[in-house]
Amino acid sequence: MSIQVEALTKGYGPLTVVHGISFEVARGEFMSLLGPSGCGKSTTLRCIADLEDASSGVIRIDGQTVSAPAQNLVVPVHERQVGMVFQSYAIWPHMTVAANVGFPLAIRKVPARDVARQVDNALEIVGMRHLRQRHPAQLSGGQQQRVALARAIVGRPRVLLFDEPLSNLDAKLRESTRAEIKRLQRELDVATVYVTHDQEEALSMSDRVLVMDGGRIAQAGTPKQLYRRPANRFVADFVGRASFIDVTRRDGAGWTTAGGLALRLDDTDAPTAPRYQAMLRPETIAISAGGGAEAPDDGLNVLRGQVVESHYLGAYTEYMVDVAGARIKVHAAADFDVGAQVTLRVAPEFCRLVAIDDTAQAP
Repeated sequence: MSIQVEALTKGYGPLTVVHGISFEVARGEFMSLLGPSGCGKSTTLRCIADLEDASSGVIRIDGQTVSAPAQNLVVPVHERQVGMVFQSYAIWPHMTVAANVGFPLAIRKVPARDVARQVDNALEIVGMRHLRQRHPAQLSGGQQQRVALARAIVGRPRVLLFDEPLSNLDAKLRESTRAEIKRLQRELDVATVYVTHDQEEALSMSDRVLVMDGGRIAQAGTPKQLYRRPANRFVADFVGRASFIDVTRRDGAGWTTAGGLALRLDDTDAPTAPRYQAMLRPETIAISAGGGAEAPDDGLNVLRGQVVESHYLGAYTEYMVDVAGARIKVHAAADFDVGAQVTLRVAPEFCRLVAIDDTAQAP
């Protein structure tokens, strides 16, 4: 493995912000740490880079132990061979593009001739070689981000680390830069850890995602696993858009809403928890006009309700429908008026049982 984190803990005095987490990132793998502000994702990344001192645990890069506080072992940041891109770019305004990119090599006492060659190579990869003599003030935000990318990859680092690098870019530029980062990572074939609070970034870029909450790993898996089979309410709500209906287990088998409506759910590997909800993704729900006559049993869940909100978003309209004691989000191209009676249909495989207690553990 290119990165191994074992029982990593980080505290500031009496406050612990990372609680003994463990994970591995293979060579060539792109892993995102996803979670809300304050969940410990950036602190974890900074411990890998030696920008923070871990309180306990072990960190290895390419099999080399770089942090083991119990053994009083800490390899300094300039010897870890990591490339890091920060949210603020962190490029020096008084230096040219070439000098900014070459700075990590100069710190490592690389000969000037080799510095020039490696800087040109890095700038060529990000399409910035023709701007090597410009200063940051002469560059756009997107160009400055590419300078930060070139500096991260110069000298071919063993691992790449990204700390919310796209949050200062506009929506269009974020989309194109996501593709650029993924292309670079594949070309370099290095283990990559990417910190973000943007679930779209994590889902679209990652081979695997670790969802963090309160300094702990709430769930780890591929983007599809997290989106389709979240372990609990926190993950379901944070990864993508979702609606929830309170459910209880019927006598014998099956699930019902608080109003007694039977629901067919995907409860495979259901976690152990005191309470449950059914999770529905808005794009998996079919909506039609009217309360509807009793439909034949075609295996679908049928819910009848009323449109209470409507938000036109271009490619689709997001409707909020009051049904079964809950407010359900539905994405549809069809037009419905607020106040309209509608029928919702959703297949059991898209109606996922989740634990509403975030501390629930899978059996």
